[in-house]
Amino acid sequence: MDIPHLRLAPAIADASDSPDDQEESIRVVLADDHVQMRRSLRLVLDGEEDVQVIAEADDLASVVRHVHGHRPHVLVLDLGMSGGSGMEAVRQLRERSPETQIVVVTMDESPVFAHRALAAGALGFVTKEMADEQLADAVRQAARGERYVSPRVAARLDSLDAVLAENTLTARELEVLRLIALGHTSVEIARALQLSPRTVETHRARIHRKLGLRTRAELVRYAMDRGLMGA
Repeated sequence: MDIPHLRLAPAIADASDSPDDQEESIRVVLADDHVQMRRSLRLVLDGEEDVQVIAEADDLASVVRHVHGHRPHVLVLDLGMSGGSGMEAVRQLRERSPETQIVVVTMDESPVFAHRALAAGALGFVTKEMADEQLADAVRQAARGERYVSPRVAARLDSLDAVLAENTLTARELEVLRLIALGHTSVEIARALQLSPRTVETHRARIHRKLGLRTRAELVRYAMDRGLMGA
């Protein structure tokens, strides 16, 4: 998804707020294309005195518009939204709106997915299952420029870092490995990762060769032993 260059507009604030209130509030744009989930996330944030949701978005195009228009402190973003690649949106938004930190909310607890999101520029990673307990803290830490990762995912990230340190598989190969272990076909993996099926087959062959494993069952065991498959 290509994010157009837009003229930045002043941040929108409630005229009834005092200057002190505006300085203390963390301005948030909330983005999720599922209405009920977005409402649930908003309820969590609206319950915090120091957080102000200033806009909501239901697709990536409106995410871009609101981030450029409002210049929030934090964008809370579901990466599975329609309208393009969520990962690419994170990369481009961080390049073009560096004043806005990004907290990802997702159903995917895979450390490989978390690694991708953080590498793209997200500062927070929160599972939707734990959003009611963790999202507000993640937003606060992101606003301070500090990383927050759901603890259960953070533990698996440590294992992933150890695997990457082995210099056996690349991050992309680990991503393909995880999807293979979850039972996806090469065509499905290509679609999910925006690759060609032939490229996926190349990655698959390299994975088998590097690990010395022949069967999918062996790949599943390798992924499970290293905590790569999520919940």
